[in-house]
Amino acid sequence: MILNMPKVPNCPAIIFDLDGLVLDTETTYIIAWRQAAHAMGYALSESFCQSFSGLHGQAVKDKLLAAFGADFDLQSFNQQAGLHWRDYVNVYGISVKPGVPEILAYLHDHTIPFALATNSRAINASECLKLAGLGDAFPLQVTLDDVTFGKPAPDIFLQAAKLLETPVERCWVLEDSLTGIVAARLAGAFSVLVSSVISVEAKALELCDKQLPDLQAVLAMMRSEFDHH
Repeated sequence: MILNMPKVPNCPAIIFDLDGLVLDTETTYIIAWRQAAHAMGYALSESFCQSFSGLHGQAVKDKLLAAFGADFDLQSFNQQAGLHWRDYVNVYGISVKPGVPEILAYLHDHTIPFALATNSRAINASECLKLAGLGDAFPLQVTLDDVTFGKPAPDIFLQAAKLLETPVERCWVLEDSLTGIVAARLAGAFSVLVSSVISVEAKALELCDKQLPDLQAVLAMMRSEFDHH
Protein backbone atom coordinates (compact mmCIF):
# COMPACT_ATOMS: atom_id res chain seq x y z
CA MET A 1 0.00 0.00 0.00
CA ILE A 2 1.30 3.46 -0.88
CA LEU A 3 1.15 5.82 2.08
CA ASN A 4 0.50 9.56 2.05
CA MET A 5 -1.34 9.52 -1.27
CA PRO A 6 -3.62 12.55 -1.44
CA LYS A 7 -7.33 11.83 -1.55
CA VAL A 8 -8.63 12.66 -5.01
CA PRO A 9 -11.91 14.60 -5.00
CA ASN A 10 -14.67 12.69 -6.79
CA CYS A 11 -16.60 14.34 -9.64
CA PRO A 12 -15.19 17.81 -9.01
CA ALA A 13 -14.96 20.84 -11.22
CA ILE A 14 -11.87 21.21 -13.41
CA ILE A 15 -9.84 24.44 -13.65
CA PHE A 16 -7.47 24.76 -16.59
CA ASP A 17 -4.43 26.99 -16.87
CA LEU A 18 -4.01 28.40 -20.39
CA ASP A 19 -0.40 29.05 -21.43
CA GLY A 20 1.59 25.83 -21.67
CA LEU A 21 -1.33 23.68 -20.53
CA VAL A 22 -4.16 24.20 -23.04
CA LEU A 23 -2.17 26.11 -25.65
CA ASP A 24 1.46 25.91 -26.70
CA THR A 25 1.73 29.69 -26.47
CA GLU A 26 4.98 29.66 -24.55
CA THR A 27 6.89 28.47 -27.61
CA THR A 28 5.56 31.49 -29.55
CA TYR A 29 6.37 33.90 -26.71
CA ILE A 30 9.93 32.60 -26.37
CA ILE A 31 10.56 33.05 -30.12
CA ALA A 32 9.22 36.62 -29.97
CA TRP A 33 11.12 37.54 -26.78
CA ARG A 34 14.41 36.24 -28.16
CA GLN A 35 13.95 38.03 -31.50
CA ALA A 36 13.11 41.31 -29.75
CA ALA A 37 16.10 41.04 -27.41
CA HIS A 38 18.43 40.21 -30.32
CA ALA A 39 17.22 43.26 -32.25
CA MET A 40 18.09 45.39 -29.20
CA GLY A 41 21.56 43.89 -28.84
CA TYR A 42 20.82 41.51 -25.97
CA ALA A 43 20.91 37.73 -25.78
CA LEU A 44 18.02 35.90 -24.13
CA SER A 45 18.60 32.18 -23.58
CA GLU A 46 15.75 29.73 -24.04
CA SER A 47 16.18 28.49 -20.46
CA PHE A 48 15.89 32.06 -19.12
CA CYS A 49 12.71 32.56 -21.14
CA GLN A 50 11.34 29.27 -19.79
CA SER A 51 11.78 30.68 -16.27
CA PHE A 52 8.97 33.13 -17.13
CA SER A 53 6.53 30.20 -17.24
CA GLY A 54 3.30 30.99 -15.44
CA LEU A 55 4.36 34.48 -14.37
CA HIS A 56 2.21 37.56 -14.93
CA GLY A 57 3.51 40.52 -16.91
CA GLN A 58 4.98 42.55 -14.05
CA ALA A 59 6.97 39.59 -12.75
CA VAL A 60 8.44 39.04 -16.24
CA LYS A 61 9.40 42.73 -16.40
CA ASP A 62 11.09 42.48 -13.00
CA LYS A 63 13.17 39.50 -14.18
CA LEU A 64 14.23 41.34 -17.34
CA LEU A 65 15.28 44.43 -15.38
CA ALA A 66 17.19 42.29 -12.90
CA ALA A 67 19.02 40.57 -15.76
CA PHE A 68 19.77 43.56 -18.00
CA GLY A 69 19.75 46.54 -15.63
CA ALA A 70 17.33 49.30 -14.74
CA ASP A 71 18.00 51.14 -18.03
CA PHE A 72 16.72 48.21 -20.14
CA ASP A 73 14.05 49.69 -22.44
CA LEU A 74 11.02 47.62 -21.50
CA GLN A 75 8.66 49.63 -23.68
CA SER A 76 10.72 49.03 -26.80
CA PHE A 77 11.17 45.36 -25.87
CA ASN A 78 7.44 44.85 -25.38
CA GLN A 79 6.59 46.61 -28.65
CA GLN A 80 9.10 44.61 -30.66
CA ALA A 81 8.17 41.34 -28.98
CA GLY A 82 4.51 42.02 -29.75
CA LEU A 83 5.27 42.64 -33.42
CA HIS A 84 7.45 39.53 -33.71
CA TRP A 85 4.78 37.46 -31.91
CA ARG A 86 2.03 38.63 -34.25
CA ASP A 87 4.16 37.96 -37.33
CA TYR A 88 4.83 34.44 -36.09
CA VAL A 89 1.28 33.46 -35.08
CA ASN A 90 -0.23 34.96 -38.23
CA VAL A 91 1.87 32.49 -40.21
CA TYR A 92 1.96 29.47 -37.90
CA GLY A 93 -1.03 29.94 -35.59
CA ILE A 94 -1.00 28.59 -32.04
CA SER A 95 -1.00 24.87 -31.37
CA VAL A 96 -3.48 23.23 -29.02
CA LYS A 97 -1.78 20.83 -26.62
CA PRO A 98 -2.48 17.15 -27.35
CA GLY A 99 -5.38 15.80 -25.31
CA VAL A 100 -7.30 19.08 -24.90
CA PRO A 101 -10.19 18.27 -27.31
CA GLU A 102 -10.59 14.79 -25.78
CA ILE A 103 -10.70 16.13 -22.21
CA LEU A 104 -13.22 18.84 -23.13
CA ALA A 105 -15.42 16.25 -24.87
CA TYR A 106 -15.21 13.99 -21.81
CA LEU A 107 -16.19 16.82 -19.46
CA HIS A 108 -19.15 17.74 -21.65
CA ASP A 109 -20.29 14.10 -21.87
CA HIS A 110 -20.11 13.69 -18.08
CA THR A 111 -21.52 17.17 -17.32
CA ILE A 112 -18.48 18.01 -15.20
CA PRO A 113 -18.13 21.80 -14.88
CA PHE A 114 -14.88 23.44 -15.94
CA ALA A 115 -13.29 26.87 -16.28
CA LEU A 116 -10.17 28.58 -17.53
CA ALA A 117 -7.99 30.47 -15.05
CA THR A 118 -5.03 32.40 -16.46
CA ASN A 119 -2.50 35.07 -15.57
CA SER A 120 -3.05 36.54 -19.04
CA ARG A 121 -5.17 39.62 -19.63
CA ALA A 122 -8.64 38.88 -20.98
CA ILE A 123 -7.93 40.43 -24.38
CA ASN A 124 -4.77 38.33 -24.79
CA ALA A 125 -6.38 35.10 -23.62
CA SER A 126 -9.30 35.62 -26.00
CA GLU A 127 -7.02 36.32 -28.95
CA CYS A 128 -4.85 33.26 -28.29
CA LEU A 129 -7.88 30.97 -27.95
CA LYS A 130 -9.32 32.28 -31.23
CA LEU A 131 -5.97 31.84 -33.04
CA ALA A 132 -5.95 28.23 -31.82
CA GLY A 133 -9.54 27.58 -32.89
CA LEU A 134 -10.84 27.39 -29.31
CA GLY A 135 -12.65 30.72 -29.19
CA ASP A 136 -15.82 29.27 -27.66
CA ALA A 137 -14.30 26.34 -25.76
CA PHE A 138 -14.27 27.95 -22.30
CA PRO A 139 -17.50 29.83 -21.45
CA LEU A 140 -16.21 30.39 -17.90
CA GLN A 141 -12.93 32.31 -17.74
CA VAL A 142 -11.00 34.09 -15.00
CA THR A 143 -8.12 36.31 -16.11
CA LEU A 144 -5.72 38.75 -14.51
CA ASP A 145 -8.31 41.47 -15.15
CA ASP A 146 -10.74 39.82 -12.72
CA VAL A 147 -8.57 39.76 -9.58
CA THR A 148 -6.35 42.01 -7.49
CA PHE A 149 -3.37 39.66 -7.52
CA GLY A 150 -2.31 37.15 -10.17
CA LYS A 151 -0.70 33.78 -9.56
CA PRO A 152 1.18 32.78 -7.40
CA ALA A 153 -1.52 34.41 -5.23
CA PRO A 154 -4.59 32.13 -4.98
CA ASP A 155 -7.12 34.77 -6.12
CA ILE A 156 -7.58 33.51 -9.70
CA PHE A 157 -8.39 29.96 -8.58
CA LEU A 158 -10.65 31.10 -5.75
CA GLN A 159 -12.60 33.23 -8.23
CA ALA A 160 -12.81 30.31 -10.67
CA ALA A 161 -14.21 28.03 -7.95
CA LYS A 162 -16.77 30.71 -7.13
CA LEU A 163 -17.85 30.91 -10.78
CA LEU A 164 -18.07 27.12 -10.89
CA GLU A 165 -20.17 27.14 -7.70
CA THR A 166 -17.89 24.42 -6.35
CA PRO A 167 -15.84 24.49 -3.12
CA VAL A 168 -12.24 25.06 -4.15
CA GLU A 169 -11.06 21.95 -2.30
CA ARG A 170 -13.25 19.92 -4.68
CA CYS A 171 -11.66 21.50 -7.76
CA TRP A 172 -8.88 19.95 -9.79
CA VAL A 173 -6.43 22.57 -10.98
CA LEU A 174 -4.43 21.53 -14.05
CA GLU A 175 -1.17 23.49 -14.19
CA ASP A 176 2.21 23.32 -15.91
CA SER A 177 4.26 25.81 -13.84
CA LEU A 178 5.54 26.24 -10.31
CA THR A 179 3.77 29.62 -10.17
CA GLY A 180 0.43 27.95 -10.87
CA ILE A 181 1.02 25.06 -8.47
CA VAL A 182 1.85 27.49 -5.65
CA ALA A 183 -1.38 29.40 -6.37
CA ALA A 184 -3.42 26.18 -6.42
CA ARG A 185 -1.93 25.02 -3.14
CA LEU A 186 -2.59 28.38 -1.47
CA ALA A 187 -6.18 28.22 -2.73
CA GLY A 188 -6.63 24.73 -1.26
CA ALA A 189 -7.41 23.03 -4.58
CA PHE A 190 -6.28 19.56 -5.72
CA SER A 191 -3.33 20.41 -7.97
CA VAL A 192 -2.22 18.33 -10.95
CA LEU A 193 1.15 19.23 -12.46
CA VAL A 194 1.36 18.59 -16.22
CA SER A 195 4.77 20.00 -17.01
CA SER A 196 5.33 21.73 -20.35
CA VAL A 197 9.10 21.70 -20.03
CA ILE A 198 11.53 18.79 -19.89
CA SER A 199 13.18 19.88 -16.63
CA VAL A 200 10.41 19.95 -14.02
CA GLU A 201 11.15 22.25 -11.10
CA ALA A 202 11.72 20.22 -7.94
CA LYS A 203 9.61 22.62 -5.88
CA ALA A 204 6.63 22.11 -8.20
CA LEU A 205 6.95 18.34 -7.82
CA GLU A 206 7.11 18.75 -4.06
CA LEU A 207 4.04 20.99 -3.82
CA CYS A 208 1.65 19.37 -6.32
CA ASP A 209 -0.85 16.70 -5.31
CA LYS A 210 -0.30 14.71 -8.50
CA GLN A 211 2.19 14.85 -11.36
CA LEU A 212 1.31 13.48 -14.78
CA PRO A 213 3.34 13.53 -18.02
CA ASP A 214 0.64 14.87 -20.36
CA LEU A 215 -3.07 15.54 -20.79
CA GLN A 216 -3.75 12.04 -22.09
CA ALA A 217 -2.64 10.80 -18.67
CA VAL A 218 -4.95 13.37 -17.05
CA LEU A 219 -7.86 12.00 -19.11
CA ALA A 220 -6.97 8.44 -18.07
CA MET A 221 -7.00 9.55 -14.42
CA MET A 222 -10.40 11.21 -14.91
CA ARG A 223 -11.83 8.00 -16.38
CA SER A 224 -10.37 6.00 -13.52
CA GLU A 225 -11.80 8.33 -10.90
CA PHE A 226 -15.17 9.29 -12.40
CA ASP A 227 -16.47 6.48 -14.62
CA HIS A 228 -17.33 4.21 -11.69
CA HIS A 229 -18.99 6.81 -9.47
